[in-house]
Amino acid sequence: MFILYALPMTHHIIISISVGNFCQVEAEEQPEISEAYGVTAVPYFVFCKEGKPVDTLEGANPASLANKVAKLAGPANVAESAAPASLGVAAGPAVLEKVQEMARQNGSSASESTLKKRLEQLVNSHPVILFMKGNPEEPRCGFSRKVVDILKQEGVEFGSFDILTDNEVREGLKKFSNWPTFPQLYCKGELLGGCDIVIAMHESGELKDVMKEHNIPLRQQGSKIEEPVISESANEQSTEAIGLTKAQKARLESLTNSNSVMIFIKGSPEEPKCGFSGKVVHILKQEKIPFSSFDILTDDEVRQGLKVLSNWPSYPQVYIKGELVGGSDVVMEMHKSGELKKVLTEKGIIQQESLEDRLKALISSSPVMLFMKGNPDNPRCGFSSKVVNALRGAGISFGSFDILSDEEVRQGLKTYSNWPTFPQLYYKSELMGGCDIVLELEKSGELKATLSE
Repeated sequence: MFILYALPMTHHIIISISVGNFCQVEAEEQPEISEAYGVTAVPYFVFCKEGKPVDTLEGANPASLANKVAKLAGPANVAESAAPASLGVAAGPAVLEKVQEMARQNGSSASESTLKKRLEQLVNSHPVILFMKGNPEEPRCGFSRKVVDILKQEGVEFGSFDILTDNEVREGLKKFSNWPTFPQLYCKGELLGGCDIVIAMHESGELKDVMKEHNIPLRQQGSKIEEPVISESANEQSTEAIGLTKAQKARLESLTNSNSVMIFIKGSPEEPKCGFSGKVVHILKQEKIPFSSFDILTDDEVRQGLKVLSNWPSYPQVYIKGELVGGSDVVMEMHKSGELKKVLTEKGIIQQESLEDRLKALISSSPVMLFMKGNPDNPRCGFSSKVVNALRGAGISFGSFDILSDEEVRQGLKTYSNWPTFPQLYYKSELMGGCDIVLELEKSGELKATLSE
């Protein structure tokens, strides 16, 4: 058995092992080896037999390392027990001491592990739990509201978590579930899906069947669903809650469905009459999203009636294919996180961006653009750190992208640029090179001049 492991440059260790051979690689000094074995964080162990990788381990976890070493090494002879060896026996006391030290120091791995455990606890905290924007009494987006209404209609008792209150959970759950948008509905710890899937399951009767299969008790139906009540914003005149006639409801539904993206605002896109309406218009135009609008100041029946239909008390209101997304705050959050474009792509309103187009957009997003491991304030490899220091030392402003956060970009950029390693520095969308070239330009005093032409 042969074990190769990658460490940061600050770690040095001499290892003796009775069951195999260890080879230490300083990840930052040997990028080709790190790339070949897919090393994205250190420490990273690669277990080889007969010259071929057979297993890997990321992070300083003594118990896991001990088990993997013992499993691959096997008993010395057929008479020996095949029970897992302790780390001290399998890898020697030096390994035990060093891995335990790295386990204490490896904060990022611990944080990821802690977040994963927290998410696992959350998705299992109720037999049925909905991760949504807002809460069941006050949903903050139309998709969340729709799922809440369906669960109530089905008589499903459920817990909820407002992802707007905790960005760590919001971003972490996307990776945990491999589901990019919200709401997300879980049953007995398993993801059922988002709004569209829940609607389809509800309409087909499958949702009720799933609940029964998992022994989720359903409340007896027959209780009245509370009618939405108008809640006026502070700057609008208070009015009595009104019911909608069939004709009014039909007209409002026709308006909300009159375009794939429909916004109800004060004023027009050319002349918004309030700042919140102006912000929504700006975002949609910035994202190049086709939309239609309705000026609620010109029709008080629509203005008041839509509050009842949507159970949303203020304006602007944004609808996607007839479903309320929310107001300006929700749209701004979705825009900032990239979720708005994802939702519109899923709904077939805008075309999915090709990888090449995405790479071009990223490269051109800043005159000087650095694709690196980590970010400028927390580089994840020595080469990236050196380039950041060189650029900052020359007083050059630059944008950056963490290739560890997106495997598609990481692999795609290698082909696009015909450059196999990172970091990669671009100027005016043209590849300048990697760490060595940047350091050569810095040494010759040409770095600032080259990136200012």
